Order: sequence, then structure tokens, then C-alpha cells
Amino acid sequence: MNQLFRTKPTTVHDFTDSGLKRCLTAFDLTLLGIGAIIGAGIFVLTGRAAATDAGPAIVLSFVIAGIACTCAALAYAELASSVGGAGSAYAYGYAGLGEFPAWVIGWMLILEYTVAISTVAVGWSGYFNSGLQVLFGAGLVEALLHGPWEKTSGGGTGIVNLPALAIVATLGVLLARGAKISAQFNAAMVFVKVAAILLFLAVAIGHLEPSNWSPFIPAPVTDPDGTTHFGWPGVLTGAATIFFAYIGFDAVSTAAEECENPQRDLPIGIIASLAVCTVLYIAVSGVLTGIVPYAELKTASPVASALLKVGEEWAAGLIAFGAIAGLTTVMLVLYFAITRILFAISRDGLLPPFFSHVSERTRSPVRVIVMIGVIMCGLAGFLPLDRLAELTNIGTLGAFVVVCAGVITLRRTHPDMARGFRTPFGPIIPLLGIGFCLWLMASLRVETWQAFGVWLIAGLVVYFSYSMRHSKLAGVTTRSLA
Repeated sequence: MNQLFRTKPTTVHDFTDSGLKRCLTAFDLTLLGIGAIIGAGIFVLTGRAAATDAGPAIVLSFVIAGIACTCAALAYAELASSVGGAGSAYAYGYAGLGEFPAWVIGWMLILEYTVAISTVAVGWSGYFNSGLQVLFGAGLVEALLHGPWEKTSGGGTGIVNLPALAIVATLGVLLARGAKISAQFNAAMVFVKVAAILLFLAVAIGHLEPSNWSPFIPAPVTDPDGTTHFGWPGVLTGAATIFFAYIGFDAVSTAAEECENPQRDLPIGIIASLAVCTVLYIAVSGVLTGIVPYAELKTASPVASALLKVGEEWAAGLIAFGAIAGLTTVMLVLYFAITRILFAISRDGLLPPFFSHVSERTRSPVRVIVMIGVIMCGLAGFLPLDRLAELTNIGTLGAFVVVCAGVITLRRTHPDMARGFRTPFGPIIPLLGIGFCLWLMASLRVETWQAFGVWLIAGLVVYFSYSMRHSKLAGVTTRSLA
């Protein structure tokens, strides 16, 4: 039992040299956070969640999800400034809760980021096709915009989501060139997408119809299978669904071993990026449901589609371009994050050394970039959007629970550990974060839990058949929290 809960000393890999290049500043980290956060939430999932779950009250869904994320973000900031490491919540769990909980959270993070990138790639495909239609009057045939398990508008069956597959492959090539080049590209794309959001707000505000906000919380509707839409249950389901929109600030922490001053810069990047994005999310969701009836927002590109419905074709084209840039940065940063998490897990011996190999030329984990890219190309090209999004959310929420628990545990077991940032109000904020996240997890669909259970069982098989025996802590005497 002690093997399962052996903890890694926080000085092993926290802020020491790992072979990765230290080149990122606090500004770079903030832009990485904004790059990862603003994307599918505004440009893809807001419309679907409003149309099927919450109606105009999607604004409240964003507020609820934002509160939960703020609690988790403060916990992330504390652990990022004290424990460090490229593994994000995995590294924090290893230091505070032990190896087995760390493995479980690492396995959940692999699910979170892999599925998140694939989900965003599907949304990117929709906006890319909208851009083609605006620029050239025609887009790709529908069969090349949907996977084989999705129906086209004409009643046919898709073949492969070709643009989604292609963008994942392209970003893999960019990441393989190194962290600094990727950060510079991300910065340029962040400015483009923030400009697009501000343009949408400026143009759309003149088309607001207050009647579209009535009723603000539509009456509940229950499907034959027992699923409830709208009403307060729908608001909570909407919060759990668009919680996906907030993942990204946690990706900032995976850059710990590539920032110049991680103890100072990581908390700044995490908190600043979340604050900026929360304000923009609430503004966009309110305006979006105010310019067209919420029932008309169930599309892969709701922001551009809404502008087309109110006759702002020129703005819709620019928004589509901004959305393409925005979703590109989300995929780029999350792609960066998952490769660093796999790098950290492998370095601890829980995955084969293949995953922690660093290219001497670019000082990036090129092998794992290629391998995970192939997997995500398959997911993005062939699986439907809605199922992917909820799988991401359950992994994200689980990771946040562990991080909040890690803050409480390390405050008790390592009270004198140096902390560049301390979560305010003692254990209250982490406990609120745990409560909010468990509440949102409980509102996810049964099918999501079933799929997650299958993934978790697979992770247990990997751990007990390989990871436990190959851990770098195997045979090393460490203090257990058990």
C-alpha cells in the first residue's frame, strides 16, 4: 500500500534544469493562457449549450463555471509557484497525495487534453468552411466536414473531417520547431482573436432584441430518456458543458520548466489569463443570445452564423477568420501542454522513456509530439463534437479536484515550503473549488461517466502492469501520506 502513496520530494524536478529551454516570460504565459482559454467556449460551444441546455441563461452557466474555475486557478497558482514541474496537476498530486493518485490524475489529463484538442479541431473545421464560403462563395462538400458517425444536412453520412485532421497535423509540425517559435505564433494569433471578439461585440450590440432574452430561464423539458433541458437543471448542465471553455489556464502550469522565473511568472499568467477571459465570455454569451433566438444557435460556428442571420456578412467573414485564429491557439497551447505532461510522467518512470526524449536540436519532445498528433488526427477526423466535449470536462473537473486537495494537503504536510503565491482564506477556497467541481461532475450525462470509466480502467491496467514497477521511486524510501 505504501508504494501506491509514495510521494515525490518537491525538490526533485521542480525548478531544476530538465533539458527544455527556458525562454518564456510572464507576458508569454498570460498570452498562452488566453490563447488556450478563448476558443471553443466562445466560438463553438456557447451556441450549442444555449440551444440545448440553458437558453439565454447560458450567461449564468458561465458565471457558475467561472466561480469554480477561479477557486481552482488560485490553487493552481499556489502549487505552480511551489511544487513546479512540467506535469501540472500530475506533478502537484505526486508531491501532495502520492504516486497512485498522481497517476490517476495524469491519466485524466491525457484524456482531457487529447480530447480537447480534437474537439476544438472539429469547431475549427466549421469556421474554416464558413470562411471559404464567405471568401469564395462555396466550401468543402459536407462529407469532408463530418466523421462517419455524423449525418450531413442532406441526410447522408460523413467520411472524414478533413480540415480538422489537417490543422492538428500542421500544429504538430510547428510545435516540433521549439517552444519560443510556438509562443511567438501564439501571441500573434491571440491579438487577432481578441480583436475579432471586440468586433463582434461592437457590431452585434446594434442588433440586440430584448425579446430574445425572454424567458431568460426557459421552462424545463424532459426527454423520454430522462434527460432534462433548460430550467435550473439546464443551467447546471450548461455550466458543466461550457466548463470546457475555461480549460487553458491549467495549461499555463505545464510551461513551468520553460519559463525564466516560474515562481513569480506562473501565478501571474494563470490568474491574469483567467480574469480577462471570464469577462469576455460573459459579454459574448449575453450579446449572442440577444441578437438571435437561442434555438437557432445549434451550429458548429454560432458566432459567425448569428451575424449572418442579422445581415452582417462582412463582419461574419472577419469573425470567422478571428475564430480560426482563436481556435488555432487553443489547439496549439493544449497540444503543447499534453506533450509536457507525458514528458513529466515518463521522466518519473511511469511511462516508457520514449515519451521523455528531447530533441538536441530544438530541445522539444519531438517524438511524443508526433505520436500524440497521429492519435488526435484520428479523433478529430472521425468522432462527433458533443461527445468529445463532455469527456474533456470530466477529466478537467477531476484534475481541478486533485489540485485543490493538493493545496490543503501540502499546507498540512509542508507548512514551511516556499510558496511564491498563497491561496487566500486558508482551506476555504480549495474546499469551495472541490465542491463546485464535484457538483458540476454530477450534472454530466451517464454516457459520459461510462466512457470515462472505461478510460480509467485502462489507466489502472497500465499502472499496475508497467508504471508501478518502473517508477523512479521504486525501491526508494520516501515519506508516504497514506
